[in-house]
Amino acid sequence: MNVLQPLADRYAWWLRRPAPQDTSDEDPAEVRAMPIVLRIEKAAPPARTALLEAAAAAAIAVCLDPRATEPEGEWHADVAAWIDGRIRKVSRRARGAHWEAVQALPGVTVRVGDAEARALLPWKVAETPYEVKRLQITGSELPVDEPGPAADGVPVLWINPDVPMTAGKAAAQVGHATMLLAALLPPAELEAWQAAGFPCAVRTPEPADWKLLVPGDDPAGAWQSRGVVAVRDAGFTEVAPGTVTVVAQRASS
Repeated sequence: MNVLQPLADRYAWWLRRPAPQDTSDEDPAEVRAMPIVLRIEKAAPPARTALLEAAAAAAIAVCLDPRATEPEGEWHADVAAWIDGRIRKVSRRARGAHWEAVQALPGVTVRVGDAEARALLPWKVAETPYEVKRLQITGSELPVDEPGPAADGVPVLWINPDVPMTAGKAAAQVGHATMLLAALLPPAELEAWQAAGFPCAVRTPEPADWKLLVPGDDPAGAWQSRGVVAVRDAGFTEVAPGTVTVVAQRASS
């Protein structure tokens, strides 16, 4: 079963969303969000790019884990209900014993270089476990690094160079990007990406290059001709509603 099908079904609508969805009718008790826990040790913080790449891979790994995709899987109901609604993510930072504590919660940890991120099951926010609630949302900033050219054969998640974001905010956005990308890929290509562990490159283009990457008024055509899909933020935190935060580019063959 394709648990990401609801994302694919609303692809064109998603990209053209001019403003955040009306949440005035939401029951706070039913709001769901995926926690993304970023390991940021005080003495040896990770490289920002590697941490974002780990977060991006972890988010889609939870969604396509057999426990989520199989109708009888123990994660299926929670993941399906979340994807069918608003795919909120909340990044939190952890270190030491707090990082070890979240390893016992249902989710997937991904390591890229010296960086680790764990995406957890998207629970109802009101039911967030204590081990997660006690983690800080703020303080996730890391210095911009220079990762060099992206490796061949992996998707590239291009971050908007004109919109400053904390590492926590960017982690949520690249997590959205891998989900949208996975929802649109042909089955064989998606299976190969999954088998490799969802490797991806996070990069920030020059402003002039960014303008060429953004799909613009023809998102379907941009996907078909250039293999790009955009993430538009709902505007709940840090950026204005409708801002394109990330453009995910399909791996070149």
